[in-house]
Amino acid sequence: MNLIPLHDKVLVRRIKEDNVSRGGIVIPDAHAEKPNRGTVLAVGPGKYINGELRTPVVETNDIVLFGKTAGTPIKVNDEELTMLSEDEIYAKIVE
Repeated sequence: MNLIPLHDKVLVRRIKEDNVSRGGIVIPDAHAEKPNRGTVLAVGPGKYINGELRTPVVETNDIVLFGKTAGTPIKVNDEELTMLSEDEIYAKIVE
């Protein structure tokens, strides 16, 4: 990948959710909600706060939880990705 995020930005690939409801109803892609989980692909070096560099908490390959409308959609090598600020990430998912 030729994209390196700046400052506290995080590049994420959204993890697609199942398109079948708990009751077994198939939800078409047009009506499916955007996934709110993703895999971190790249992380910026961090941002300066009071003259000190605060490095990001997330790392590459972490699975993170964020808002459904968070981030900016971007296209890299014909793939839909999302660029988030680290502040938009709610949690890391540890399995």
